Amino acid sequence: MKKEHENNPEEIKNRYMIYENDLKTLNNFLYHNPELGNEEYKAKEKHLELLIKNNFIEEKVNIENKTAYLAKYSSKNKGPVICYMAEYDALPEIGHGCGHNILGVTSIGAGLILKDYVDKYGGTVIVLGTPAEETNGCKVDMAKVGIFDNIDVAMISHPTSKGHYSSGTSQAMEALEFKFIGKTAHGAGNPSDGINALDAAVNFYVAMNSLKTQITSEGSICGIISNGGVAANIIPDVSVLNYYVRANTVEYLQELVKEVKKCAEGIAMATGTKVEINNYEYSFKNLVSNEYLSEIYKKNLILQGINEIFIPKSKGSTDTGDVSHVCPSIHPSFPLTKSNISGHTVEFAEATIKEEAYEGMKESIFALVLTGIEILKNEKILIKIKEEFIKNKK
Repeated sequence: MKKEHENNPEEIKNRYMIYENDLKTLNNFLYHNPELGNEEYKAKEKHLELLIKNNFIEEKVNIENKTAYLAKYSSKNKGPVICYMAEYDALPEIGHGCGHNILGVTSIGAGLILKDYVDKYGGTVIVLGTPAEETNGCKVDMAKVGIFDNIDVAMISHPTSKGHYSSGTSQAMEALEFKFIGKTAHGAGNPSDGINALDAAVNFYVAMNSLKTQITSEGSICGIISNGGVAANIIPDVSVLNYYVRANTVEYLQELVKEVKKCAEGIAMATGTKVEINNYEYSFKNLVSNEYLSEIYKKNLILQGINEIFIPKSKGSTDTGDVSHVCPSIHPSFPLTKSNISGHTVEFAEATIKEEAYEGMKESIFALVLTGIEILKNEKILIKIKEEFIKNKK
């Protein structure tokens, strides 16, 4: 009797080797050609070039962002729709210091391999290009217009250091700009004729430091004065602060934002200024990992001999959080190196093109593909994944 090999990493390895050189070439190109969020035209072109060459079809993405894409490969037979999300934006000055070059390549690698099993078992695999994660989070717009509504499972694996991490949580986040408006005057000649907007900003900054001591460990507030005036001898008529307000849940975030805005309004009244409050970046929902899906992914790491899988402790935010409120999702991490290198650094960017990074990438691709295969093969698995998702939404 012929044995099935789909759950054997050796079978996936053979298929990976078909695409390995193309994946490394793409990753190297992206590293040397970093593009900021919403400007990833070269990255989009190179992503799609590799996918289309391997029989994926590009479909229109109904959002304004011109660097987003959706590449699909479908079987003639119906089945689950599995999505691998790709990021490819870089950071100012330090390039791919968050490793989104190799992140996107990992998702493409998983999609290219899974398409063969889509042919065998039925279904669809999507590689979804999601720009600007570092700023305005394209996945937020994608979730709003319904791109994830007909996707059964969405997965993404982020580069890190030290080792593999399971999918955890992220905090809901609101990016708020506070603009205090006063009146200019000569700083020495007639300061009393002015209304000092910087005074309002300083008072608000102090108030936020006080508020930090009164919130629970499930929330955080951090920010800067981004505009404090133009010259020392001019009473500032405008001051601006930029803040991130975060919380473990959307509900607690709403409470914190309400308190923060009340502080700003009170300080404006006390200083005689006016305050304008706006979102300067997109708000993100908290990530709710699908634990059943996450356990399958971890099992497929262990199948490769990876027995130490760390639990993430990050309190950051990601637009994948918005996806997780629409369809079952996971966001694990894979190592570029076993050394401890901080993200958002030049050293982290350099690590993305070293041979050690490709080992971690390959291990994650295998786990993503093996997880996809199990969902394609066994409808009971998808039922359990969706049951947990529905339960978490209630």
